[in-house]
Amino acid sequence: MNASIIRAHRPIDVAREVEALVREGRRDFVLSRIDHGSMLDQERLGAARYAAGIQSIVELEEETPAALAAAR
Repeated sequence: MNASIIRAHRPIDVAREVEALVREGRRDFVLSRIDHGSMLDQERLGAARYAAGIQSIVELEEETPAALAAAR
């Protein structure tokens, strides 16, 4: 099964989106990075993990080398 990509920006919106997908039976989630893994991304990750539950896999999207270079 493919992971669901979550693109919501606010942690509350992330949680709502994840909860809806969990009700559909999804258990794998990848959060898109919106701020290079900063505190906002960490807050979104925490909200997603809480909403998804212990049986789910929730990860933050890998940052590509090009995105790292652009951020500098």
